[in-house]
Amino acid sequence: MSNRKQSIAELPKGIELLHEPSLNKGTSFTAAERDALGLRGLLPPRVFSQAERAQHVMNNIRRKPNNLEKYLYLIGLQDRNEKLFYRVLSDNMAELSPIVYTPTVGLACQEYSRIFRRPRGLFISKYDRNHIKEILLNWPHRDVRVIVVTDGERILGLGDLGANGMGIPVGKLSLYTACAGIDPGTCLPIMIDVGTNNKEELSDPSYIGLQEGRLRGDQYDALLDEFMAQTGKLFPRAMIQFEDFGNRNAFRLLERYRNQYCMFNDDIQGTASMTLAGLYSALRMIGGKLTGQRLVVLGAGGAALGIGSLMIAAMVGEGLSADEARRRLWFVDSKGLVVTSRTDLSEHKRLFAQDHPFHPDLIAVVEAVKPTAIIGAAGQPGTFTPAVLTAMAQINKRPIIFALSNPTSQSECTAEEAYNFTDKRAIFASGSQFPQVTVDGQTFVPGQANNSYIFPGVGLGILASEASRVTDEMFAAAAKALDEQVSEEDFILGRIYPSLSRVREVSVNIALAVAKVAFARGLTAIPKPPDLLGHIKSKMYDPTYKEYV
Repeated sequence: MSNRKQSIAELPKGIELLHEPSLNKGTSFTAAERDALGLRGLLPPRVFSQAERAQHVMNNIRRKPNNLEKYLYLIGLQDRNEKLFYRVLSDNMAELSPIVYTPTVGLACQEYSRIFRRPRGLFISKYDRNHIKEILLNWPHRDVRVIVVTDGERILGLGDLGANGMGIPVGKLSLYTACAGIDPGTCLPIMIDVGTNNKEELSDPSYIGLQEGRLRGDQYDALLDEFMAQTGKLFPRAMIQFEDFGNRNAFRLLERYRNQYCMFNDDIQGTASMTLAGLYSALRMIGGKLTGQRLVVLGAGGAALGIGSLMIAAMVGEGLSADEARRRLWFVDSKGLVVTSRTDLSEHKRLFAQDHPFHPDLIAVVEAVKPTAIIGAAGQPGTFTPAVLTAMAQINKRPIIFALSNPTSQSECTAEEAYNFTDKRAIFASGSQFPQVTVDGQTFVPGQANNSYIFPGVGLGILASEASRVTDEMFAAAAKALDEQVSEEDFILGRIYPSLSRVREVSVNIALAVAKVAFARGLTAIPKPPDLLGHIKSKMYDPTYKEYV
């Protein structure tokens, strides 16, 4: 692990050391280290502390003209000086999370072929069948603990970006480290390039991926099967996170692999956990019970149906039958209300179909169902219209409005719209951060329903417990743990999630809840440590510079 102090004899020397980002300290190498490591003359003479260099980095970031330039600067720092990158990111999460992840990472993915500079992670194409083992063995680190993999078909709310979607696994894994202290040397981002159906990428001469249509069917499944089998053999202690797979594959692959491997789908399970946590906090704010809610979910893809499954499980846990819980969940897809009379529903949608007259759009559904909360997870911007928001305010004293689609360009409504059209009574959260809003002299800090509150802590809990599986019960426990971190001070600001500045503390508590489930359910072969919290903290990577001499 990178926290281990390395002896002088183990370290590369001179310029080779300066080119190794996991070891490089730049101008923070001391005079004694420069002499011992052959660095004298290769660096300017002044020695800076890490804190001084971190402030220098933040000053530079704040001078950049736009968020994409800030993203590129930070990625460049990560390529040069890993510890300084994570020091800066960990200490400035509230400011920098929107840069290294949503919403800026969406733009970075759209531009990925043009800004690609240095490979991070592995690219596996459809032509690598029967050779995936050799590719995985090319990765320089053997103790891989967290893998984030995508095939780029449904990147955020932007759609099929093909190999340009590699920005997502890279960004997610930087959050595993910054938010939960997962050692970056144990993280592996992977892009499985099976082509793209994006016409712009197919005709773009700078596109870095396969310029051919997407692989489907048995050949696709065989490629994924080989990938999972070889990954399980070569990295047996790794947790695998599936990210931004298209709807036709997301649920199917989760069901295919979840009982064979330590894996989960963040869009389905992580989003559901984060949404449930936000609902718990909103109800704590206004004094309601989960079992008394009527929820309308806009969308019926992986994220939306994942939310439905976890909501039903949570309501059943609070005393409702599964049928009673299901009757409290209403889904609206691109055709309208999901009802039993429709003949065009997929198997997953049919599980949530209501025996109710059909309504063609969201405003009609809101007026008919009279929900206490609306949850947007369809990637359709502007669909929480003024009419929908006004109707929610007429139905509820404190309407719950979750506009979860990422990035902000895909959000169902803005924070300002949510407060303005509900007479400032909305309890609002969005997938990407909106700035604070002042309405009639009253200032609101919109909650950010970002999965970075959930998946890093889940990963830390899996790593610390060495769990063999990732279960829905763990995500339910994570939601409860996240809700417990929301304070009365947060409620006063109108915020139902804690500040991202506290995310490392939040992740530790989520990891503890997840590890407890692993040990209680016998999902690990190691004995439960007497001090489980201390054990979890001992596994966390510290980005503080270490003295080599």
